[in-house]
Amino acid sequence: MPELTSEEKAELLRRYKETGDKALRNDIVMAYMNIVRYAAVSTRNMYLKYADTDDIINEASIALMSAVDSFDTSKNVKFETYASIKVRGAIIDFIRRQDIVPRNIRRFAYEYDKAYAELYSELDREPTADELAEHMKLTRSKLESCAAKAAAAQTLSFEEMLLNGGFDIPDDVSEDGVWSAEASLYREEKLKYLAQAIASLKERERLVITLYYYEKLKFADIGRVLDVSESRVCQIHSQAVAKMKSYLADYVGKE
Repeated sequence: MPELTSEEKAELLRRYKETGDKALRNDIVMAYMNIVRYAAVSTRNMYLKYADTDDIINEASIALMSAVDSFDTSKNVKFETYASIKVRGAIIDFIRRQDIVPRNIRRFAYEYDKAYAELYSELDREPTADELAEHMKLTRSKLESCAAKAAAAQTLSFEEMLLNGGFDIPDDVSEDGVWSAEASLYREEKLKYLAQAIASLKERERLVITLYYYEKLKFADIGRVLDVSESRVCQIHSQAVAKMKSYLADYVGKE
């Protein structure tokens, strides 16, 4: 199917809403598959250890189809905005249903932080992955595998909090799907709190958050940028996310 212009996509949506023709809906879904692909790539670190990309794309595609059905063309909001929120939310829900945080991973995260603190105090520097593995009586590969799972669980929990707290609402949509001056001010207030939460982090933690969420780098790539191991990046990320969740918890709780 050739790439459609924005006007052609809008016309497809209008015709589908008038006729209910399923063939038109399929054309709309194909025209907006970039939303599905982007969502699958941008959440990859969350699901990589627990689900196949094909499963995520399937869930996201179903959500996109549902978004086409539920979208109200009379509202002053872009379909791309509406669908992106629905698709990302569906991916997070799918990952959550996999029950991906078993007790042993929670225990590992606690023991990892404890081991890191002990070695840092003893060595007066950041411990290497090999030193951590030896201290925890694990192989290097086991350490890195568990660290990645713990980081993925933290990421999911944080993303879910942001989604449920409304922190990812784009500029042109309010909670009821209609842009308004009040909604814009509401979003600006939330983004101010999010910016403050990021500013409260240590410099390296801010860098990891920036590279992960904004530059969309994988943990291994961030490790090369910082010249540290992937497991260390996982730990920095987990610590940063925990701090941000704590900082934002009171504000989200007031909603």
